[in-house]
Amino acid sequence: MRTYKYFDNVKKNAVFTEQACQFCGSKNDCLEGVYFEKNNIESVCVECLAQSKTSVYIPDEIQSKIVRDRIKKEKIENEEDVRNALREEIKAILDEVDNGLKLATHPSVILVVGVNGVGKTTSIGKIANRLKQDGKKVVIAAADTFRAAAVEQLEIWANRAGCDIVKKEEGTDPASVVFDAIQITKQKNADVLICDTAGRLHNKKYLMDELVKIKKVIDKELPESSKEVLMVLDATTGQNAISQVKAFKETVDINGLILTKLDGTAKGGVVVGIVAENQMPVKFVGVGEQIDDMEIFNSADFVNALI
Repeated sequence: MRTYKYFDNVKKNAVFTEQACQFCGSKNDCLEGVYFEKNNIESVCVECLAQSKTSVYIPDEIQSKIVRDRIKKEKIENEEDVRNALREEIKAILDEVDNGLKLATHPSVILVVGVNGVGKTTSIGKIANRLKQDGKKVVIAAADTFRAAAVEQLEIWANRAGCDIVKKEEGTDPASVVFDAIQITKQKNADVLICDTAGRLHNKKYLMDELVKIKKVIDKELPESSKEVLMVLDATTGQNAISQVKAFKETVDINGLILTKLDGTAKGGVVVGIVAENQMPVKFVGVGEQIDDMEIFNSADFVNALI
């Protein structure tokens, strides 16, 4: 998918032309360049126009739907109207999937996965804090036993949220930490168990197999419990996030996303394609470093910031 950044403003309503788009060569739904601010633009198609304003991966089926069903049929010619159509179509895609947490049982489990450095530990602390504020009793399993200081960092977040944490020594089998955490969750009659996991490269099979082992322990010990497998994505990652999601989904069947680092310049547009192609909702977005800086995903706010 190509991205264009050739113009910012349209002086007035444009009209369609038979001349091919000078950026991609398409002859479909091209706007006369004379109406654009930059004098060297003679013709640009609607798809290039849309991409120049979003810098976001947009699946082909979404773009064709916008062009076929909205731009052409409704004869939309103004740049801002094109952007509004794009916002509406992307919001509709994001709203097709339910982004609520499925915590119907007592206890329920949230397994948090992702590659290194995306913010899993902080995300767990923030989610635990939200659940605690909602009156839930939360236990956290410190199953990242590979990374130095990982347990200590998670313990700080658990203490901030006022939640119990189950931990073992560095290098311990992560599945055994989860097993012990399940027993303590039952003993304490807790509502939710949140399991941290080590950051792992999605192309390292032995690390991915460790996730499978952890998931098997959870399924065996809590067969009737609601289970959320949430993958944390860094909003600055870009297109590599697509392959990450694919690999993790094949391994542990993730059913939701947490998007972090949206407090900077990153807009996280890559998730549009991920949601569309996987029918997988974004459930939370991290917007800062404080414990309260974790928000339930709002598609309208996200799209307005994106485009």
